[in-house]
Amino acid sequence: MYSIANWREGDSISEVVLCRSKEVAQTKVGKNYYSLKLQDASGTVDGKIWDLSSGIDHFEALQYIKVEGEVKRYQNSLQLSIRRLRVAREGEYDPKDYIPVSPYPIEEMYEKLLTTLRSISHPQLRALLEAFFVNDPAFVKAFKAHSAAKSVHHSFSGGLLQHTLRVTELCEDYCKKYPMIKRDLLLAGALCHDIGKTRELSSFPANDYTDEGQLLGHIVIGVQMLSEKMAQIPGFPVNVRNELLHIILAHHGEFEFGSPKKPALLEALALHMADNTDAKIQLMCETLSDENAHGWLGFQKFLDSNVRRTEM
Repeated sequence: MYSIANWREGDSISEVVLCRSKEVAQTKVGKNYYSLKLQDASGTVDGKIWDLSSGIDHFEALQYIKVEGEVKRYQNSLQLSIRRLRVAREGEYDPKDYIPVSPYPIEEMYEKLLTTLRSISHPQLRALLEAFFVNDPAFVKAFKAHSAAKSVHHSFSGGLLQHTLRVTELCEDYCKKYPMIKRDLLLAGALCHDIGKTRELSSFPANDYTDEGQLLGHIVIGVQMLSEKMAQIPGFPVNVRNELLHIILAHHGEFEFGSPKKPALLEALALHMADNTDAKIQLMCETLSDENAHGWLGFQKFLDSNVRRTEM
């Protein structure tokens, strides 16, 4: 198997890939073509089928397909110009080879997360965290396997766990540098801030928005999940409940970024900064992951800037 991450301009490709998405588009002269997103465990690449008249069998998105074509470069990004395509046959592929996975060991990351959980001294907050991360096997399985986004950052299996761990580690550092922060409250918020993504996004290979995700979004879903568990914990303090829910509601920081509330607590501000830091740095790292891409790489809308690799 010649992985997508190893493809280079000029390569002739004959491989099975996962068709992540399929769109019908038109050239400037009105000729139809297919624009595809192709995927394996190593990454994704755009695919184009300019000639639909021959050598292209019927296929749909989320099918495994055998493609033949040439790797070309367009606007500093690689794409596969496909001349032949058919649906892959059973035995020609192993699904696990086509799901992108975190580069870090899943169980090691989860154990680090549990170490943080065990350090929480507030009894009701610890019971709440254990209700999710220790006592709910279905949630744990989904949390370990889910991505943190459909496409923007951490869009791979284990991405939600990786992102949550990084955000929690950043928040732990904030607690050491700013003693006014209530550590148990902030770390509980860090561990739970994106739990709603286990229901906002479907599992792989689709990794797409569910109906619930489209209608409610992960912030509202997460608040619902937390509220349900809190109601089952005797003596959960009302003030702690409201403060933790506020931290979740405010972690995107701004209304235009989908946050129902702006941070009104120190811990809410700290979580927003940690979440934004990890998301933006991971996005930049993913943008720069093609070591053969040189010079300015184009405008990245989520960073609101044209970007390039450091040359020193």
